[in-house]
Amino acid sequence: MTALTGKVALVTGGSRGIGRGIALALARAGADVALADVDRLGAGAQQYGDTQVGGFAQAERTAKEIAALGRRSAAIRTDVTRADEVEGMVSETRDRLGGLDVLVCNAGVVSISGVADLREETWDLTFDVNVKGVFLCCRAGIPLLRQREGSCIINIASVAGKDGVPGMAHYCASKFAVVGFTNALAKELAPLNIRANAICPGILRTQMWEYLADTLKAPGESLEESWQRYVSTHIPLARPQTPEDIGELAVYLASAPNVTGQAINLDGGMELH
Repeated sequence: MTALTGKVALVTGGSRGIGRGIALALARAGADVALADVDRLGAGAQQYGDTQVGGFAQAERTAKEIAALGRRSAAIRTDVTRADEVEGMVSETRDRLGGLDVLVCNAGVVSISGVADLREETWDLTFDVNVKGVFLCCRAGIPLLRQREGSCIINIASVAGKDGVPGMAHYCASKFAVVGFTNALAKELAPLNIRANAICPGILRTQMWEYLADTLKAPGESLEESWQRYVSTHIPLARPQTPEDIGELAVYLASAPNVTGQAINLDGGMELH
């Protein structure tokens, strides 16, 4: 028996990067896992710079990896900014996997712009996905979560939700909002015995990072050199975080009955508060 045997998890943005790391870790711990993702986002207002992000196709591949581990899996096409699709996502998880014990709100976008040049559509998309999406998923998931003993919500925030970063005020504001929302939600849901926590990742070499590195690298610096510089100068432990690291913490939070209302940094010591 493993820690999450018999549990059902739903991971938004579960196709790649942090979401994939969390989904696979939950599956290895015994959970059946539904993955939700979307293929299209507003071009120019998110990190991929193109409406085609290929998320759902990758979600289907990740679902097959989960099935290969001996767990049930489902890939669900969902835009977390749309209430009707989010409600459908939760219903499909129930219908295909039997219920919901662990809700992981991971879907997110990032972009870089100074406030003076920040486009309104970029601000709106950042908050629609990173904040409204978390709210809609939690709201839709609570009725199912309250039916299961020991259920929980894990929201993915960021160290940028603890400390501001120049050129990313809109992203930081969205992640600060996730931290505050999670804290309040934990207190609200405690009487229902539903726990809510946030994970604040540091620097991971995901698709989001590749976008940031390409934008922030120094003149004449390669992506690899930019990556090594960020790791060595920003992380006290001088090693990057990985999706597997975040997955291990998610497994812990999914199985820790007395932990709620926390926003836990996993960042090699970047933020010590």
